[in-house]
Amino acid sequence: MIPNLTLAPGDVTNPLPVQTGNASPARSVAASQTEILTVRNLSKIFGAKPERARDLLKQGLGRNEIFAQTGNMVAVDDVSLAVNAGEIFVIMGLSGSGKSTLVRLLNRLIEPTSGQVILEGRDIAPMSTPELRAVRREKMAMVFQSFALLPNRTVIDNIAYGLEVAGKKKSERYDIARSALTRVGLGSYEKLYPSELSGGMQQRVGLARALAVNPSVLLMDEAFSALDPLIRFEMQNELLRLQKEEQRTIVFISHDIEEAVKIGGRIGIMKDGRLIQVGTPAELIQSPADDYVRDFFRNVDVSRFLEASSLLTKVERGLIACDTSAPSERYLNGLIDSGVDCGYVCDEAGRYQGCVTPASLHKTGSRPIRDALIRDIAAVPLDADLHQLAAIALNQEHDVPVTDEHGRLAGVVSCRTILKQVMQRRAA
Repeated sequence: MIPNLTLAPGDVTNPLPVQTGNASPARSVAASQTEILTVRNLSKIFGAKPERARDLLKQGLGRNEIFAQTGNMVAVDDVSLAVNAGEIFVIMGLSGSGKSTLVRLLNRLIEPTSGQVILEGRDIAPMSTPELRAVRREKMAMVFQSFALLPNRTVIDNIAYGLEVAGKKKSERYDIARSALTRVGLGSYEKLYPSELSGGMQQRVGLARALAVNPSVLLMDEAFSALDPLIRFEMQNELLRLQKEEQRTIVFISHDIEEAVKIGGRIGIMKDGRLIQVGTPAELIQSPADDYVRDFFRNVDVSRFLEASSLLTKVERGLIACDTSAPSERYLNGLIDSGVDCGYVCDEAGRYQGCVTPASLHKTGSRPIRDALIRDIAAVPLDADLHQLAAIALNQEHDVPVTDEHGRLAGVVSCRTILKQVMQRRAA
């Protein structure tokens, strides 16, 4: 077999595309994922004459100027986004940015001034009151910051309440409620009242109540912000545990960037009612749309959110695809001619086998190329973070190979790129 020899560039990053502004829904996740919730040009203007405020927006006036002239408050301004099935999509921003208004527009707790909210292919704007109630009861459950538990009902009755309203039989709704309660770790607390529970436990009950109706989309509005830091940390971990098991679609509102990057697959950042940027944590860190987005990460150790998948480059020269029983000498001249000092060996299925150098190939001679592999060059998975990459780069001179979940070579991260990223974090 004639070897395929290519060289990976030494210091080129390959960031994924990032959405800025409100022009179109973000597409930064895999195209195979299904959009379950789509928001198109959604706006909410509070006040008597929203049309006047809308005209002033088109003229380029800001929300404070519009409020001064009209008394109308632009809470959400022409927001478009898409939420994919099975992802946690975090909407965050400072107080007054419009994030809590936006989440209430999604289920029409607040009526929009204009725009569309399309859930599983249906626009909820023209729905009748009974249809909308059914959506809230069955398709789009909500967990509030204030817990919103009924104080005169036991834990199990609180969880079963939505099922009761939906008309389910008592035995069925209690079975479902107990299952939901067990999933949030409170299986033995069903007979207690909310007043007998800690804040964290009450929030777990609120989460179990939402899970019990098995919604298509779960809305969580600052759900953990009223909790003590330790309990909040535990609830974040609990949510991630449940997400790993069940792959829920969650829209999570937060003002805490640490929380957002911990739980969010993607994050939408809002300012003055507008959606400024949408992306994964790594995308937002590497390519912030403006100083407002950049400032969110200023005091955050972002190293753990920069993963090999966002720093790697494809191997274009120095790639050797072969049967590892082939003689090493067959590939020596090709590797030298490619001008690289390290080759990456994959089998015919693309699975990474190891690295070779001209010296190791020459030394092995006619013996199989597997004998020329340099064993102390470590490979990392796609989700290896910058800390892991830096630890490896300190101990080897060659680029770090990155493999996918099937063991195939996805690309390499150069040591120069790793060092550059580490220095940028320290300078920040």
